[in-house]
Amino acid sequence: MAPVAIADFNKQPTLAHVQKTEAFEDYKGGYRFAPIEEAQVSRAMIKRYFNTMYERAISDVVIIGAGSAGLSCAYHLSKTRPELKITIIEANVAPGGGAWLGGQLMTPMVIRKPADRFLRELGVEYEDEGNFVVVKHAALFTSTLLSKVLAMPNVVLMNATAVEDLIVHADFEGQQRVAGVVTNWTLVALNHDTQSCMDPNTITAPVIISATGHDGPMGAFSAKRLVSAGLLKELGNMRGLDMNRAEPAIVNGTREVTPGLILTGMELSEHDGSNRMGPTFGAMIGSGVKAAEEAMCNLDKCEVVGGKVVGRVSA
Repeated sequence: MAPVAIADFNKQPTLAHVQKTEAFEDYKGGYRFAPIEEAQVSRAMIKRYFNTMYERAISDVVIIGAGSAGLSCAYHLSKTRPELKITIIEANVAPGGGAWLGGQLMTPMVIRKPADRFLRELGVEYEDEGNFVVVKHAALFTSTLLSKVLAMPNVVLMNATAVEDLIVHADFEGQQRVAGVVTNWTLVALNHDTQSCMDPNTITAPVIISATGHDGPMGAFSAKRLVSAGLLKELGNMRGLDMNRAEPAIVNGTREVTPGLILTGMELSEHDGSNRMGPTFGAMIGSGVKAAEEAMCNLDKCEVVGGKVVGRVSA
């Protein structure tokens, strides 16, 4: 990488120095960028992005949704098992789901104990209110968590990418198993009714973790698809708000709901028919961590070849 000169702000740059150094950092009128060609920018992005798509066509774990539950899951899983290839698919351009604000568009984030331990692990400051803590701005939590997840070398995030379907195969025991995801650019997925057929792409993985939230435009996707695919008779449908019932139900209920598919976060409330908790986020953290634990347990029990489960590991 070419060196970048740092200006002494107490001195005016000389013409000879500017001519010698292509890039020069000076905030008194002499700031210069290193030259670049437009094609270089295109090739730099294309090479990395499509190499990543090629490499992650087979992943160890795919997480659908980069909200608070999905990101908490990705953080714990990637930190605990750095050898795993973890691919996050997020339909929105901006990851983070609904965790950029608290309730009714207010900025503070309330997290009930014991999920405050996760905040200390991340280094996010908070005010202690006894049974719960308050982060001054939800975006502080989400941006910190997102930056730590993206810094993990075994994590890839593909945002503005929608999961349009689940791959379902008969496994080595003849059971129907979720074996991957079907993806497309979100803008394509939103315009199938206005254009001719625009076929998708696929990612194969032995474990899929779905964290798409409660019902909405793209919410509860996997739970709803289980019903239409004949793998689940009907949805439980999310019940009314009850913080004290909702949060433990979500964390303790986080599990593999059908072979190959783990549900976490508010998507689980639609699957199970549990209560919503509204603007308190401890369950999203706890459920994400438990989903990571479930994934590791499942992977340790399976023999995987080429991203497919082909047998069980003998005890």
